[in-house]
Amino acid sequence: MFYEVIPGRGVGRLKTALTYSFDDSLSLGSIVEIPIGRNRVPGIVVKKVAQPDFQTKPISRILYSKPLPSHLIKTAQWLALYYQAPLSVTMGMMMPIGVLKKRRKTGVNSAKTEQQDIKTEQTEQKRAQVGKTEQLAKLPFIELNQAQKMALEALKKAPEATKLLFGVTGSGKTNIYLEMALNALKRQKSVVLLVPEIALTGQLVRVFQEVFGDTITMIHSKQTEVERQRIFDSLLLTDSPRIVVGPRSALFAPLHNLGLIIIDEEHESTYYQENAPRYSAIRAASFMAKTLECDLILGSATPTVSDYYLAEKKGSLVTLLEKAKTSARKPDIKVIDFKNRDNFTKNRYFSNDLLTSIADNLENKRQTLIFHNRRGSSPLTICDNCGEELLCPNCYLPLTLHADKYELVCHTCGFYENVPVCCPKCKSPGLIHKGFGTKLLESELSRLFPKARIRRFDADNKKGEGLEAVYSEVKEGGVDILVGTQTLAKGLDLPKLATVGVVQADAGLSLPDFAAEERVFQLLTQVIGRVGRGHIDKAEVIIQTFRPEHPVLNYAIDEDYANFSKYLLKKRYMSHFPPFKHIMRLDITLKTEALVLKKVRDLYAELSSDKNLLVSPPMPAFHERTSRGFTWQIVVRATSRKALIEAAKGIDKNFRVTLDPPSLL
Repeated sequence: MFYEVIPGRGVGRLKTALTYSFDDSLSLGSIVEIPIGRNRVPGIVVKKVAQPDFQTKPISRILYSKPLPSHLIKTAQWLALYYQAPLSVTMGMMMPIGVLKKRRKTGVNSAKTEQQDIKTEQTEQKRAQVGKTEQLAKLPFIELNQAQKMALEALKKAPEATKLLFGVTGSGKTNIYLEMALNALKRQKSVVLLVPEIALTGQLVRVFQEVFGDTITMIHSKQTEVERQRIFDSLLLTDSPRIVVGPRSALFAPLHNLGLIIIDEEHESTYYQENAPRYSAIRAASFMAKTLECDLILGSATPTVSDYYLAEKKGSLVTLLEKAKTSARKPDIKVIDFKNRDNFTKNRYFSNDLLTSIADNLENKRQTLIFHNRRGSSPLTICDNCGEELLCPNCYLPLTLHADKYELVCHTCGFYENVPVCCPKCKSPGLIHKGFGTKLLESELSRLFPKARIRRFDADNKKGEGLEAVYSEVKEGGVDILVGTQTLAKGLDLPKLATVGVVQADAGLSLPDFAAEERVFQLLTQVIGRVGRGHIDKAEVIIQTFRPEHPVLNYAIDEDYANFSKYLLKKRYMSHFPPFKHIMRLDITLKTEALVLKKVRDLYAELSSDKNLLVSPPMPAFHERTSRGFTWQIVVRATSRKALIEAAKGIDKNFRVTLDPPSLL
C-alpha cells in the first residue's frame, strides 16, 4: 500500500507531500516516522494513493496507532495556503518537538501490539472516567444575571460559527465562558480556552481550575519538552472531554471531540505569531470552528475594530454592557495636564492629586496601582557635552538604564553593559539619563512613602517575583502600592484597590503604525477597568498626559467604544487599512543600505505595475538598523486577499512576507 505523507521536520520549505509504502493499512492522520536522505523525521499520513511509477521508500514505523484529529490536518493545510507557509512547517506545528525521542517498537507487528496496549489503556481510562462523569454531572451551577442570560441566548442564535462577545470590563464574560464550557462537557465535547499569556490572565485560569478541577489541562511556554510530549500523548489517546487552557499553541491540542473554542482578550497582539510561520490564531480558530461546525467565542472589552466591524456586519456581535455587580460604579476620573507644571509642584513624575490620593489610601489601608507601560529607569542615555546617544551595538536602539543594577539594557535583544564612566565618543563625564520607567517610579515612591509596601511587576521580575507568584498576598492587601506595566492592566480584580494612576497615558500615540491609537485605547480602557468593580465605595483614576484633548484618550475615559470605533474606522477607510483592505508587509535586510535600496526599489517598480495592488513607497523599517544590516519595508494593500497571495508568490525569497500583520512596526 502507498501513502502520501507530509513531513513535519527537516525538509526546508517543502510544500507538497511525499509518497511512501507500508505493508499494512494506515488511517489518515497516522503519525509515523519516515526516512528522508539519511535522516528520520516525523510525518503525518494524509492520503492513500495508487502505486506510483517511481520507487518509494517504506515508512519506518508508526509512532501512534491513534491518528491525529482530522480538523488539525485540515487546519495545517489551510494555514499553509492562507499564509503562504511551507506545508511541512505548518504540519510540524501539530506535533510536539520531541515526538521521535520516545522509544517505541518498530515494524507492523509491534505497531499492532502497541495498538492493543493503547486499547487496554483506553479501557482502563474509561473505567476511571465513571467517577469523572459523575463529577461532571455534579459541577456547580453557574449563576447568571439577566444580562448574561440574554447574551448567552444571543450567542446561541448568532448565525456564524465565529461570534464576538463585546462585554465591558466587569460585565461577567467569565461566567458566560464557564456556562458554555459546562454545556460542552455535558455533551461529552472538549473545550479550548485561549488566553494571551498565562501570567496576564491568571485570575481567569484560576476560576476555571476551581470550577472544573482535574478536567483542565494547562499548556504554557514554561513547560519542558518532556512535559509537552506527555500532555500531547494523554490528549491524543483519551476520548474523555477535556478543557485545554493556554496561549495560541494550545489551539493545536490533539482533541478528538472538540466542541467549543473560546479566545479571551481577543484583541491581544500575542495571538499573532511574528516568527515563521507567521499566522493569526484567531483566523486559524475561525477556520477550525467552521470545519468542526462548533462555536468560536471571541471575548473582549476592547475588541479590534476590524473584528467588531466584521461581526456586526455578519450579525454575530453580542454585547454585554451591564456590570455584573449592582454595586459597581464608574470611578471618578481626573485628567492631569503634564504640560502644566503647577500640577507637579511636589514631584516631577507624580501630580499633586495623585500623591494626595496615595497618601489617603495608605492611611485607610487601601491599595494604589501605578501604571506606566515602560520598564527600566530611564529609556535614554546621552552625553551632555557632544550629544552622543548610547545605542545597542546589535539593534542600534537606545539603551535603557536599570538603576538598581546600574546597567544599560537593550529591551529588544537583551544586550547589557555597565554604565560607562564617560562618553565613549568625546570622553566627557557628562552622561545624563532622560525619561522614566517603572524602576525609577518605584524608587521615587519608596523615597516619598518610606513606610509603604511597594512592589513592581513587569518583564524584569525574576522567577517567583511576578504577580502570579504573589497574587494571594496582593489580593489580601499585603502590598500597598503596585507599580508596573501591562501585567497590571489586564484581568486583575483586587478588592482593596482604590486608585489607579496612569503616569503618561499618551506614550504610544505617536508611533508610526496604523494600530497605535487602537493599542492605546485598549490599554487605557483595561487599566481604568481595574477599579470601580463594586468592592470599594469610592474609586478613582488619575490620568496624566501631555495631550488631554486627544479623542482616543477621551473615548477611553468615557468608555465610549462605539464612537471610538466609528472614529477609527473612518480613518482606516480613508487610509486603506483593515478591515477595508487586506495588507501585506514586505521586509528586506541586507548588509549595506545601498544593496537594500536597490532591491526594494526594484520590487516597488514591479509591484506598482499591478493595478490590483496599492503599493506604498519603500520606507526604512521602524527598527531600521541591526547587527544583520539595514531593513527597509514596503506595505502592499488590496481589496482582494487573493491578489496579495498571487503577488507574494513571485517575490524574492530574501524578502520576509507577512500577510495581515497586526502592526507595521
